[in-house]
Amino acid sequence: MSKDKARSDGWLSRLVRPGVKAETKRDTPDNLWVKCPVSGEMVYRPDLEAALWVTPAGHHMRIDAIKRLSVTFDDGNYTLIDLPDVAEDPLTFTDDKPYEARLKAARNKVGRKDTMLAGHGEIQGERAVVLVQDFSFMGGSLGMAAGEAFIAAATHAHDHNMPFVVFTAAGGARMQEGILSLMQMPRTTLALQMLKDKGLPYIVVLTDPTTGGVTASYAMLGDVHLAEPGALIGFAGPRVIEQTIREKLPPGFQRSEYLLEKGMVDRVVPRAELSETLAKIIRVLMSAHKA
Repeated sequence: MSKDKARSDGWLSRLVRPGVKAETKRDTPDNLWVKCPVSGEMVYRPDLEAALWVTPAGHHMRIDAIKRLSVTFDDGNYTLIDLPDVAEDPLTFTDDKPYEARLKAARNKVGRKDTMLAGHGEIQGERAVVLVQDFSFMGGSLGMAAGEAFIAAATHAHDHNMPFVVFTAAGGARMQEGILSLMQMPRTTLALQMLKDKGLPYIVVLTDPTTGGVTASYAMLGDVHLAEPGALIGFAGPRVIEQTIREKLPPGFQRSEYLLEKGMVDRVVPRAELSETLAKIIRVLMSAHKA
């Protein structure tokens, strides 16, 4: 094809017939609509964000640590707490891919070093330290970095005489760190003893899902246990339990409402009411502490 012909084809291809608008790419995100996992309804994303990621069917969708801190603290204002670095891949663990590669992929996805994020600020005017476990980072698994973050946040609460609030979300211990991961269970328990000795409140908010070693340690050691509606809370998952005992579990087993009925949770609180509920609890417990 000659250069003149190529130039002509390019010019002709840009012509638009009269009365027909040239097609332009719409400047809209690909995920403008989000499907509710419960009802299957497509929800307009801005409406979902305004509802704190709770669908019209009442399903509380998982939210990341940044969103959680923003909706918990007054006007989304808080100061991040510096979290310590830890040795990476201490066991040089490899399954179908190296642990280092898994960490890198998770960090690229979430934009943080590990699952925990902590900040301090005010909740309805009440000072507090809040630690959030982000399930989107390797299933919120408890490893050395998470353990050190927990201790750092608890220490900050202790040193600044503030209540400690933890939002849990985890699949359990991080298998790639072996025994070093399991050691975080007693270490976080000792950090909580430090708060208890000073009479500072420790409040746990159980979110979906909270399972494994996290449930077996700091998730169930709070002075008060709140839970979001419909959250899965337990040690082993329901499928594993059914396969082990070879019986069908009752409806709603291991969900927030079931655990409230059995006395393992103090109250099930919708996300929109969490900040106000936390503030009331902090007010009461801290008044007793000051007295």
